Amino acid sequence: MKQSTLLAGVLLATSALSPAFAQEANVTIVLGEEPDLVEPCMATRSNIGRIVLGNISETLTELDVRGDEGLKPRLAESWEMVDDTTWRFHLREGVTFSDGTAFDAADVKHSFERAGSDQITCEISRYYEGIDITPSVVDDLTIDFKTDPAQPILPLLLSLLTIVPSETPIEFTREPVGTGPYVLSDWQPGQSITLERREDYWGEQPAVTKATYAFRSDPSVRAAMVATGEADIAPSISAIDATTDMDMAYPNSETTYLRVDSSMAPLNDIRVRKALNLAIDRNAFIGTILAEGTQVATAINVPTTLGWNPDTKAWDYDVDAAKALLEEAKADGVPVDTEILLVGRTGNFPGATETYEAIQSMLSEAGFNVRLQMVEVAEHEQYYSKPYVQDQPVLVGAQHDNSRGDPVFSMYFKYHSDGRQSGIDDSHADELIEKATAATGEEREALWSELFGYLHDDVVADVLLFHMVGHARVGEAVDFTPTIATNSQLQLAEIGVK
Repeated sequence: MKQSTLLAGVLLATSALSPAFAQEANVTIVLGEEPDLVEPCMATRSNIGRIVLGNISETLTELDVRGDEGLKPRLAESWEMVDDTTWRFHLREGVTFSDGTAFDAADVKHSFERAGSDQITCEISRYYEGIDITPSVVDDLTIDFKTDPAQPILPLLLSLLTIVPSETPIEFTREPVGTGPYVLSDWQPGQSITLERREDYWGEQPAVTKATYAFRSDPSVRAAMVATGEADIAPSISAIDATTDMDMAYPNSETTYLRVDSSMAPLNDIRVRKALNLAIDRNAFIGTILAEGTQVATAINVPTTLGWNPDTKAWDYDVDAAKALLEEAKADGVPVDTEILLVGRTGNFPGATETYEAIQSMLSEAGFNVRLQMVEVAEHEQYYSKPYVQDQPVLVGAQHDNSRGDPVFSMYFKYHSDGRQSGIDDSHADELIEKATAATGEEREALWSELFGYLHDDVVADVLLFHMVGHARVGEAVDFTPTIATNSQLQLAEIGVK
């Protein structure tokens, strides 16, 4: 199995946890955002992934974020390259879905094609945009993926593909069927979601027999629920509340930024985009609204990502320089007084509302006409993914999660002209993305590094803000340590009982 060549630059957590499961248990996990659906192909959205990914639905491969095993088998037992553009996966025998049907290669093929269907808009498919991937069944337990261009890290890319039965219709479901150790047994909208353990699961039985997810938007309330024993785990609380022995800080793969839609004036003028960056005092947030240890971002990926460019420097805070750029642009006829809508996502992270309010104030001080609108996740998507709302210039406050260590999970859909969440149209950026995606080794790293610098310094593609730090509160009855993946995935199998 040719796994070792795939892992250069893959981000691995340093903590290794092998919980000793002393007994079976029911647990309650309190989250900040209720999902609007529990569709497996949307599991890369954090509020869905924490419930679905690895619990209800499984993937062919998975990245070890607790140890040093790198890319590990899950539903695929092994894989190898047949030729330069074809990967072959050998599937696990004896696996069944929660509806009792057998898992086979036809299910994998259907899952991939369903995720990319134009009849639904699946989050997972954005990671495969710009790559022509064709799955073909060899036999019941063998499937080939042919790619154009060549994809040296395809097994890593497929660590995001959630597998559903081939009978699953091409429409969103509220009753997901998967091969994972849990089934969705109850959903009380606005209140809770409950998962129960499958006794016929193909793998090792986890200790948690039932998990109830409760939803509270206020991080202080979430922290208090664990403190009083009403909940067992709150995976995301604010730094202000993280003051007890029950609280743990963990490396967070989320980058907070403002996505700029450069297609509309005045945001299509580079002087205006530079002024946006100069007007925000990023360091003022750290240790106040945001936790100590939060880092100022110079790329949408965290510094341990392959190709991260150390020569790219963060923007200085200089409100006078921002004002001067706006005056210069205005003198040239750029409509800098046009109202810009700043869209933030409610509950996206602890302190989100306060952060965006402070940003609005800073931009206003520099001379921007900014209106803040906080929205829920479903409404946020119409501003964040194409086709964008185009009635006025928009800054989208968002977070991007890439815990897998290679920019391929970010660059196409964030920055390619045809990318689903791209705010730019730049031929050189497109060329670098396409070349790096197909490259290997040092060439791949160098191309990604060049792209990071080009986007930040030459294009000024967006307003990069922070690499975040997460805080979790864990009750005394459970054994759980958060990892860099906790913000987007929380496998119940990783929870033990004290």
